[in-house]
Amino acid sequence: MNRPVRRALRRDPRLLVRLGLWSVLESAPALVIGLAIAGAIDDGFAADRPVTALVWLAVLGGAWLVAALGAQQVVLAVAAIVEPFREDLLGHVVEAALDRSAAPGPGTESSAVARSNLQVELARDALASVVAVVRSFAFTAVSVLIGLTALIPQVLALVLPPFVAGLGLFLLSLPALARRQRAFLLADERTAESVTAVAGGLRDITACAAQERVAAAVGRRVTEQAEAGRALARVTAVRTLSLAVGGWAPVVLVLAGTPWLLSEGAGPGAVLGALAYVTQSLAPALDTLVEGLGVSGVRLWVALDRIGEPARAAADRPRTAGDRRPAVHGGAELRGVTFAYGPHAEPVIAGLDLSVPEGDHLAVVGPSGIGKSTLAGLLAGVLRPDAGEVLVGGVPADRLDPAERVLIPQEAYVFRGSLMENLTYLARAGAREVDGAVAAIGLTGLVERLGGYSAEIRPSLLSPGERQLVALARAYLAPARLVVLDEATCHLDPVAEARAEEAFARRGGTLLVIAHRPASALRARRVLVMDGTRVRLGSHGELLSSSPLYADLVGRWDPRTASAPDASAARPDASRGHAA
Repeated sequence: MNRPVRRALRRDPRLLVRLGLWSVLESAPALVIGLAIAGAIDDGFAADRPVTALVWLAVLGGAWLVAALGAQQVVLAVAAIVEPFREDLLGHVVEAALDRSAAPGPGTESSAVARSNLQVELARDALASVVAVVRSFAFTAVSVLIGLTALIPQVLALVLPPFVAGLGLFLLSLPALARRQRAFLLADERTAESVTAVAGGLRDITACAAQERVAAAVGRRVTEQAEAGRALARVTAVRTLSLAVGGWAPVVLVLAGTPWLLSEGAGPGAVLGALAYVTQSLAPALDTLVEGLGVSGVRLWVALDRIGEPARAAADRPRTAGDRRPAVHGGAELRGVTFAYGPHAEPVIAGLDLSVPEGDHLAVVGPSGIGKSTLAGLLAGVLRPDAGEVLVGGVPADRLDPAERVLIPQEAYVFRGSLMENLTYLARAGAREVDGAVAAIGLTGLVERLGGYSAEIRPSLLSPGERQLVALARAYLAPARLVVLDEATCHLDPVAEARAEEAFARRGGTLLVIAHRPASALRARRVLVMDGTRVRLGSHGELLSSSPLYADLVGRWDPRTASAPDASAARPDASRGHAA
C-alpha cells in the first residue's frame, strides 16, 4: 500500500519542482530572520544608524510578504499531488469490494465500502499534511543552517548536535508509535461495536438474564482499549522528549555559550539572531514535524493499512492453479446444478442439466421468481452452485477469464464519464467499430441528442431505456463469446428490443436471453421453459404443444401493452429437469 504514495509523488515530476520552488519563497523568513535582527542591532541601532536598522527590518517584512505568496501556491501544488492519490485509492477500494462481492462464501456488510471510503478521505488529508509538513521542515532547516553559517559559523557546534539527536530520537520512535496507534484504533472500533450491539439488544439481554455475561464481555473490550491507550501514551511521551532535546536544548546551549561566542567576535545582535533562528524557525519546524508525522503520518500509515486489508484478505483466499482461464469454446453446460439462497432455504434450481452449444440463441422464459436470473448468475460466475457443475467454454464458470462472457442485468450500469468511455469500457474499439455497434443496437439518436461520443454522461439524466441501450452497445463491442441478457431490454419498446436482440444474434457467439416478453422466444432458435417441477427445451412451435405454461404465457401476451402476464400466482418452488 506504499505504492499509491510513491505513484502520487512520482506521477508528475514537474509538480515536485513547482512545489520546491514555491517552498523556497515560503521559507524566506527562516533564512533572513537572524541576519535581519543581527544587522538591525549590530549595524543599525548599536552603531547609531537607525536607517540601516529600518532597512534590515524592511527586508524581514518583505520576506514575510514573499512567504505569504509562496504559501498560497504551496497549497495548490500539494492539492495537485494528493487528489490523484485519492482517485487511485478509490479505484483500489472499488476493485477490492467487487472482488470480495464476487468471491464465494459469506459476503461483507454493506458498511464496509463506506468505511473504506472514509479511510480514503483520511488518507488523502493525512498525505497532504505529511507532504506539507516534511517539505516545510526540510526547507526551513536548510534555510536556518545557511543563515547560521552566514551569521556566525561557531554557533553550529552548539545547535546541530542536540537538534540531530532530537530528530533521530523521534524518527526511531515512529514505527512503535504507528503500531500503538493502530492497536488503539482497532481497540476503539471493537469497543464501539460491542457497545452498539449491547444498546440494540438490551431487551433480549434482559429477557435472557445475560446482563453479567454481556457486561463482562464489554468490560474486556474497554479494558483492552484502556491498555492500548496507556501503551500509546508511553510512546507518545517520546515525542515530547525529542522536541525538548532537538528544539529547546539548543536554546540553552546558545545562552550558556554566549561568552564564548562573544569572544569569537560575535556581537550581541548576532547572538540574538542565532536565538531567533532557533526559537522562531528551527524549534517550530521540529515541533510541526513531530506533530505532523506523529499524528498525520501515523494516520496515513494506519489508513493505508486498513484500506489494504480487503486486498490482503482476497490474496489470502485459496486460489486454484487454473484461475482466470480462457474459454475453449463459446458454449455453456450445467451438470446436475442445485442452488439455494441459504442453507435452510428451498432450492431455486435443483438438479438442472442444460447444454447450450456454441453459437446457440436460447431464450429462457417462466414465471417471475422461478430462477431465471439465478441461472444467469450461475453462468456469469457470480453465483456458485451448491451441487453440480457450471461450465462456460469448457471452464468452471467461477474460473473463466471475465473477457470471455458478459452479463447485462435489468438495471443497466452507466458511469459518469464520456459516452465513448462508457461504450468502450469492455473493449479496445476504434471509431468504425463503435459506429457499427451504435447503428446495430439503435443508439444513434441518443448519440446525436447528447452531442457526440465526447459528451459527458450523467446517469441520472438518462432514462432507464437509454441506459440499457448504452449497456447493450458496450456488450456488443466486448470480445465476449457468451452474452447473457437478463431482462436487459425490459425498459425498451418491443421494436427497440427486437432490434437489439437481432443485432446480438447477427453478432455471432452464444446468446442467452432471459425473456421479458414472449416475443424474445419467437426470435430465439431454442426456448427453455422453467416451470418449477421440470424444465422443457425446444423450439417455439414444439413448446406450444408440449408445455401448457408456455402456451399460456404466449397466449396471454398482448403486444400492444408490451408486457408479459404475471404467472407468479401459480409459481412452483423450484426448477428441476434435464435439457440438452
